[in-house]
Amino acid sequence: MNSLFPKIFLTTSMTLVAGVGSMSAGRPQTVEPSAVAAYVYPANTPAAPSSMTFMPDGQTYLMLSSDGKQIKSYETATGKETGVILDLENTRETKLTSIEGFSLSDDGTILIVWRFSEKIYRRSMSAEYYTYNIYRNILRPLSTEHPRQMSPVVSPDSRMVAFVADNNIYIKKLDYNSEVSVTTDGEKNSVINGVPDWTYEEEFATTVSMAWSPENDFLCFLKYNETDVPMYDFMLYQGSCNPMDAYELYPGEYSYKYPVAGQRNSRVTLHSYEVDTRKTKQIEFKDATIEYIPRIAYATSTQLIVTTLNRPQNRMEVYTVNPRSTVVKSLIVEESRSWIDPIAYEGMDVSKAGIVLNSARSGYNHLYAYSLTGQLLGQLTSGDYDVTAYYGRDNLGNIYYQSTAQGPVNRIVTRKDRKGVETVIGDAAGTTSISFAPSMSYFTMAYSSIDTPPTYTLYNNKLKSIRTLEDNSSIAGRYAGTPRREFMAFESDGYKLNAYMVKPADFNSSKKYPVIMWLYNGPGSQEVLNRWSIGWEQAAADQGFIVVCADGRGTGGRGNAFQSVVYKNLGHYETIDQINVARSVAQLPYVDASRIGVCGWSYGGYETLMCAQAQGSPFAAAVAIAPVTSWRYYDTVYTERYMDTPQANFDGYIESAPTAHVSRMNTRLLLMTGTADDNVHMSNTIEYVARLQSAGKLCDMLLFPNMNHSINGCNSRSLVYAKMIEYFKNNM
Repeated sequence: MNSLFPKIFLTTSMTLVAGVGSMSAGRPQTVEPSAVAAYVYPANTPAAPSSMTFMPDGQTYLMLSSDGKQIKSYETATGKETGVILDLENTRETKLTSIEGFSLSDDGTILIVWRFSEKIYRRSMSAEYYTYNIYRNILRPLSTEHPRQMSPVVSPDSRMVAFVADNNIYIKKLDYNSEVSVTTDGEKNSVINGVPDWTYEEEFATTVSMAWSPENDFLCFLKYNETDVPMYDFMLYQGSCNPMDAYELYPGEYSYKYPVAGQRNSRVTLHSYEVDTRKTKQIEFKDATIEYIPRIAYATSTQLIVTTLNRPQNRMEVYTVNPRSTVVKSLIVEESRSWIDPIAYEGMDVSKAGIVLNSARSGYNHLYAYSLTGQLLGQLTSGDYDVTAYYGRDNLGNIYYQSTAQGPVNRIVTRKDRKGVETVIGDAAGTTSISFAPSMSYFTMAYSSIDTPPTYTLYNNKLKSIRTLEDNSSIAGRYAGTPRREFMAFESDGYKLNAYMVKPADFNSSKKYPVIMWLYNGPGSQEVLNRWSIGWEQAAADQGFIVVCADGRGTGGRGNAFQSVVYKNLGHYETIDQINVARSVAQLPYVDASRIGVCGWSYGGYETLMCAQAQGSPFAAAVAIAPVTSWRYYDTVYTERYMDTPQANFDGYIESAPTAHVSRMNTRLLLMTGTADDNVHMSNTIEYVARLQSAGKLCDMLLFPNMNHSINGCNSRSLVYAKMIEYFKNNM
């Protein structure tokens, strides 16, 4: 799931109390943020190897120096420095003092470097971009006409760079140091060319909507007409963390296009631009039910592969398009009784050899190979497990993929050869992922478990370990003796639910402990995984709490039936499962059944409210952070994927809305949210509080001015969790 995970956008914090709930008997207890800081971001973040950008043969990689002044090359096998590719003190034509980052063209001749980047949404940014010719030592601005650019894409021959500025597409022709406009109709809050709108970026996990043909003769792109999409506005304040002094006396305003469930989306169209003639053609699709185009990618010079979805996202059709003739042919149709899992289009592999598609048609996510004419060539994986990532096929015909074949709490990587022989890469227990260098000659394996912090190891294509890139021994030592997660299971409605528990370091089974239940439980998500995690749970354990988390129905890793049962009925089965887990926890001999709290962030905040106000709720207190309080308030793509539209599922939206059931809220409640959350808007919290007040009920509330969905910056993450733990200490 893309949307409901914390992200970074704006920073600042402040406190506001709206309505005061009853405090527990005795003097209120304070939990200082300093007691939490060591366990939460950024202090708990494991180290990762510096970014390695590989040259085309995979035998050499590039890295940016720590001072941002040089890009150096290194031998992949040994890590030995082999040279300086870019030295900002010795470039021709343009001089820069430092850069923030870089990318490399496919043929390894052109670097795109940038500085002064500014975040736009979760993934996107604008920056000052420059091109650097490695062999001529020439550094030039990507554009002299537009001071900031977005999403540069280098052509396969490295002679052109397509980019976006002010919602229009331009092509920089490097041979002539000239710039050509591809589109001219771009306009803020109206038409966007070449990069996605907010909803596409957030929910389809993309930042660029352009693709060069392999022969460099066409640039295909998507155009987003968001003219009819409703505007969304929220206030900005001066604040005290990175203060915005322009708003010292009068608040400012942030406005953007945001379609809530049932409202109009951007109208998305596909276009091809011919470089030689400078002519643009629109590609027409006859199917009027097409609502989304989440991916475009070239397979061959005459075959652009275009993935489309209908609005309910239960029908995906893959087309091949000739950019010159604009002829469109259907290749693959994938349908579901619930929704098409995003891995189907986000993980689709397109090459001149064909298409590899991840499909849940068998009841589990598995890989299927298709020719470029749409012929099914075969099923590549099978079994009662989900394939969670596809890494590719090497020149010997081996395929590499990640799966839940060793149980849903684990992620293993497997190599399968042409004869069907499977080899597990790394450990079978824990969480493993890999990342290949070009030509698949080397790969980096990342591994962690509940007892092992992330380790990064370089392997060759013979599956031989070459060297350790990072073992995080320092973080292992720092948290030695810290309570770890213990796996367990609970029963609910005949289902076995995976869970974990974190106990205090001095746990005594003869004592009675208060419990905090942590929820997420969004469709396809998983919290209970065999991976390294140090977080607020350990801080809560230090304060004498047991923390429990369970993955109920709707979560991922257990096949399509377990996940899709929540379709059009969000919050129903999840709530049943979480309450059943709480009741089972209450029966444990070392648990104080009168002191069980519930909390969660984002979808977890939503589910916290659903649990706290359910009939017969067993929870003494609840903390909901950045919660969705009605799916009518959330964006079209995410919400309608699981709920259909409000027009088609009116009763489902009512039943699933915490705002519709405030009369049942009899639990002490704290709400926390960022005022500049562009994802789950603060209005969710405001509308919920308004209905509580109308029902004659009170809650507590803590606001973080100018903070986004992740509530990050200026130690605010410590404040969030310290307040949460403190609230449970004093209210149950």
